[in-house]
Amino acid sequence: MTEKKHVITRRDFIRSGSCAVMGSLLGLPLVSRASGQTTKKSRVVLIRNQRATEGYGSLDRGTVVQMLDDAVTVAMGTSEPGTAWRKIVNPDDIVGIKSNVWNRLPTPPELERAITSRLVESGVKAENISVDDRGIENNPIFKRSTVLINIRPMRTHHWSGLGTLLKNYIMFVPHPWKYHGNACERLGVIWHKPQIMDKTRLNILVMLTPLFHGVGPHHFSRSYTWPYGGLIVSTDPVAADATGARIIQAKRNEHFGKERPISPRPLHIEAADSKFGLGNSHPERIELIKLGWDKDILI
Repeated sequence: MTEKKHVITRRDFIRSGSCAVMGSLLGLPLVSRASGQTTKKSRVVLIRNQRATEGYGSLDRGTVVQMLDDAVTVAMGTSEPGTAWRKIVNPDDIVGIKSNVWNRLPTPPELERAITSRLVESGVKAENISVDDRGIENNPIFKRSTVLINIRPMRTHHWSGLGTLLKNYIMFVPHPWKYHGNACERLGVIWHKPQIMDKTRLNILVMLTPLFHGVGPHHFSRSYTWPYGGLIVSTDPVAADATGARIIQAKRNEHFGKERPISPRPLHIEAADSKFGLGNSHPERIELIKLGWDKDILI
């Protein structure tokens, strides 16, 4: 695939005027800086291909797998996919791939299979790999995992404002509803639990046909999705989510013809940065690398 790459180290938010609505990230209040938080920039790769989606009902598997390979290669700073994946896992690793099965917009099985294949090619035994979502608490691979890979589609969400990579780990706790308060601001706590902490090697936010608007806890309308044809890949879940949030906000502004803030505000992204020290949420601390199709990129 022919690509063109742009490195953005500092950039205005979304469109002119959006910063006033969104504040430092999305209008989020700053919390005291977590101790030990990194000041190093986080690399985020946004890759797009207009051929990735065939309408809304199916994906071009070959295109999507090539996008995954290209994005992971750049994210890991290597020259080819095999080397990149070998930086992520070792042959003796036990790998849980945390997916998302929400039936209206699930993680594409094409990507789940591609990740599994790359892990096996890197030497991980097939029996030491599992893809799961709602059954992870009782999944023996996840219980023994040494590595986690986090992948889910981006969408608006009734309780958290956005369904994000950070929120994707809510199934690791027995009572997810306990984290719904104040727009799920405390989701970062989950990432410090022993079964998760320091295990996540790769985060993939699926932006192929994201959902940018919804009303109510189970609302879904195809009219509020669009064929963006993108993947966001990073070792930093906060930076990946913050980048996806900027795109969703830009699409909302474009669709509604005015500033239409995400509701509720996704407080958990900023809190994951400033309170829980999980990564970087602000553009000046994100090295954004764009690959491929740039029409209507929105960021």
